[in-house]
Amino acid sequence: MIHPKQFLTALFDCAVATADPMRVISKFLPDRPKGRLIVIGAGKASARMAEAVETAIGPCEGIVVTRYGYARRCQGIEIHQASHPIPDAAGQEATRKIMDLVSGLTEEDHVLVLISGGGSALLCAPIHGVSLADKIQVNAALLASGAPISEMNVIRKRLSRVKGGKLAAACFPAKVTCLMISDVPGDDIAMIASGPTVGDSSTTTEVLQILADRQIAISRAVREAIQNSGETLPPDAPIFDNVENIIVAAPLQSLDAAAKMAQNSGLNAKILGDAIEGEARDLARSHVHQAIEMQQNLSVGDRPILMLSGGECTVTRRGNGIGGPNAEYALAAAIALEGRAGIHLVAADTDGVDGAAEVAGAYVGPDSLRRAREHGISPARALHENDAHTFFSTLKDQIIPGPTLTNVNDFRAILVYPNSG
Repeated sequence: MIHPKQFLTALFDCAVATADPMRVISKFLPDRPKGRLIVIGAGKASARMAEAVETAIGPCEGIVVTRYGYARRCQGIEIHQASHPIPDAAGQEATRKIMDLVSGLTEEDHVLVLISGGGSALLCAPIHGVSLADKIQVNAALLASGAPISEMNVIRKRLSRVKGGKLAAACFPAKVTCLMISDVPGDDIAMIASGPTVGDSSTTTEVLQILADRQIAISRAVREAIQNSGETLPPDAPIFDNVENIIVAAPLQSLDAAAKMAQNSGLNAKILGDAIEGEARDLARSHVHQAIEMQQNLSVGDRPILMLSGGECTVTRRGNGIGGPNAEYALAAAIALEGRAGIHLVAADTDGVDGAAEVAGAYVGPDSLRRAREHGISPARALHENDAHTFFSTLKDQIIPGPTLTNVNDFRAILVYPNSG
């Protein structure tokens, strides 16, 4: 007999393990060059990726920057830690050191770039006229705006000296191989960590329009810097002829692994999509509606259904609570389910961090609302205040794996049993 909470948590663990750099990196490593092999990188998985590289080929020269708490012990590669999702001075200093390391390379040298989600905040090198304080303000406003990752990264590229292909340009004329763990819907390599080794096709007009549409206030200095930033490096610029970008792990691989585990346990697994975006609470209501429809079509004795999905939810901040997109999805789903029997779900971020909290997400069962009310908690009020993490903390239904050392974005699983009533 499947215990729903334990089983759904095990599915999440399976999805995370499938994207472990130790399992995926070695087969994509280039041969050692005649000149120097330099390893650089950024992201929540970058230190684990560096560890995997050295496990496969031995000590290397290099620097990577990862989120605080996500460091790994490496033999030669320096591991720096910095703030995420808001950049800080440590990230700025680590980025400066990376840029210094790749300066003055030759055609006989090879740069191995290790990129994963989180790299946008961790690679911090503001363009001329923009301060670190400006970058912090813009990033915080973007995160609170509900903007999808594609829009956020268009702006981040324009304010950076490393994103949008500029890191690859700094490595020229050395050959560049970039290994990526994708955390973006659609696995667009130009959007993973804001594409430090991929050209940028955005325009100044597009950047300013996004800022206006999302009502993001920017300082005069930031506006002038954007307007004066000039042309970006387009994807077809000759400098990228020397660059190879490879995705080594992606959301669909993890969803497939979870689906296989579910099928081996006697469930009928359905993957709704690996690139689903949208406001967390709206997406939750939509998925609950689908789950109820599926349940109504099941008869007693039918195999339970597991609905899987990935992508990236967003949250438009309305209150002052402690929340994140996955927990908010779970809370909105609980409210929409209204205690309906036979439906359980988990929503969690595969990097182990949902929003700014050290929590991946949450579990919801048919008794979630009842138990919350027994604790004197109003689910509707918690949702209104964006306080989903506090809600699930009280119920002891948070998913807290700690640093997972990888990142293939959101993982959502809804378990639907036939309704015996």
